[in-house]
Amino acid sequence: MLRILFPPSPVPPEHRRNFTHLYFDIGWYGILAGSALNFQSVYAARLGASAIQIGLMSAIPAVVSLMLAIPSGAWLEKHPVGRAVFRTSVIYRLGFLFWIFLPWLFDESGQVWGLTTLILLQAIPLTALAVGFNALFAIAVPANFRAQVAGTRNVVLSVTFMSASLGCGYLLDRIAFPLGYQVVFAIGFLGAVMSSLHLFFVRPVGGDGDGVPAPRPAVQAPAAGAGDRIRAALRLDIWRTPFRNSMLVMLGFHLAQYLSIPLFPLYFVNELHLGDEQIGTGTALFYLSVLLASTQLGRISRRLSQHRISGLGAIGMCLYPILLALSRNALEYYILSAVGGLTWAMIGGAYANYLLEKIPAGDRPAHLAWYNIILNTAILAGSLAGPLMAGAIGLDAALLIIGLMRLASGFAILKWG
Repeated sequence: MLRILFPPSPVPPEHRRNFTHLYFDIGWYGILAGSALNFQSVYAARLGASAIQIGLMSAIPAVVSLMLAIPSGAWLEKHPVGRAVFRTSVIYRLGFLFWIFLPWLFDESGQVWGLTTLILLQAIPLTALAVGFNALFAIAVPANFRAQVAGTRNVVLSVTFMSASLGCGYLLDRIAFPLGYQVVFAIGFLGAVMSSLHLFFVRPVGGDGDGVPAPRPAVQAPAAGAGDRIRAALRLDIWRTPFRNSMLVMLGFHLAQYLSIPLFPLYFVNELHLGDEQIGTGTALFYLSVLLASTQLGRISRRLSQHRISGLGAIGMCLYPILLALSRNALEYYILSAVGGLTWAMIGGAYANYLLEKIPAGDRPAHLAWYNIILNTAILAGSLAGPLMAGAIGLDAALLIIGLMRLASGFAILKWG
């Protein structure tokens, strides 16, 4: 197992400390993701939330990010990335503390709206954190180690997510509602605190930069009007670069990805009638497959480009919604969870590196801010349109169509990305 988590390829001593903290960061994040974040939608469904309300929980952060991504990118350009990422992670993750107290403060309907409000407030620092972390990763990890570090982080995430998901599913089936969810949210808060602690110790020392924003060279130009200043601030010039194609194909992929997110918990609870422990077991199987596939990501990356891995992974992701729509019991749900983990490991471990390869090293925050807008446009549209689609044609048909959309997005990445 140690050879899997820490591959024997030589790592320069100056990078070993950063890599270790990045592994611990994602490990503790896996505790957060496998507990509070994993059971958030199930909690809302058990409170009686509708598909629209569950979709709203995903849509609100997307709206906030669309409003703040460009300002966040501009802010990050003026501050050391490492410090900015740590501070925004602390502010964002402090919000999970308040999840614990919701059942003591509100009735069932109030808890749904209370959770939605907390998600809204947390989305503000999350926007800068999402933009900043990819920039931090790029300057903390040299390009020739990114596939290895990303694959190892996927392995660590899979182990901790799987453990937290199984453990929390076990607890929820044995502790009365809603106390069980308060325990799960407390576990998530612990993971959030420890993840931020390890981010504090990531110090960019040898990536493509030192983590300190470099001023742009002064250029003598005629005085700009207000419209020119707005266009310059928005960095619309990025849409005239080859990165435009990458953003557009990823928009298609993320839309197909997030259309289904609000539908999964409804299908688990209302169609398959799964218990919390069964949902936790399926999630654990998903991440066990991610773990196994991630151990081979470095080897695959030496044979295929990050671009091709991303496209093939997106194609494979069509299987999850299609197989779920055809499932009728817990055993079939377990099988599709294992299959889904194999395909997610490919694109989940490759697409960030694929995007970083397309971005000029000296201009990452602005490019990543625009990618963040693309991502959150897809989250917003998918979170709202998915429930509407399911309401119009039924859950089964909606999942089948979404699966075909994922298939098409994968071919688009391969052809035009």
